[in-house]
Amino acid sequence: MDFTQVIRNRYSCKKYSDGVITEEQLNAVLEAGRLAPTAKNLQEQHVYVIQSAEGLAKVDSVTPCRYGATTVLMVAFDSKNVFTYPGGKRDSGVEDASIVATHMMLAAENAGVQSCWLNFFDPQKIKEAFNLPENEEVLMLLDLGFAAEGSGPLPNHTNRRDLAETVTYC
Repeated sequence: MDFTQVIRNRYSCKKYSDGVITEEQLNAVLEAGRLAPTAKNLQEQHVYVIQSAEGLAKVDSVTPCRYGATTVLMVAFDSKNVFTYPGGKRDSGVEDASIVATHMMLAAENAGVQSCWLNFFDPQKIKEAFNLPENEEVLMLLDLGFAAEGSGPLPNHTNRRDLAETVTYC
């Protein structure tokens, strides 16, 4: 699929069928995350693939937003392996994990899989539910699957502000 089509067609799916994505589709999504750029190429991301009934129940215990997806990717980063920017007030953890997640979200669309970026959860609760290492911080969850019949983009999906409203040339 043409990249412009990918970014235009992708939407946040809020109702999934019970279809399961293929291993090939999942690997395409995960590979896109692996190839994502990170500060100083530290690659501090860690992606957890959640597909088991037990794992999905844990996701459901911390958020109402799985929407029936049969696969959820939990994107975390190693807080001890980040680049600290000049001034010492920011580091690359959230930024790099966001780039990884965005690559995977767009790769999903390219592979014919719907997705939804989730951040409606308490990161500490999901970290505890999955017994993650102390140094890992959960950034987001990415629902993956196939849209249920009648599901689609929100009515305002194609509404976008003009570039003149969001871009300033200096």
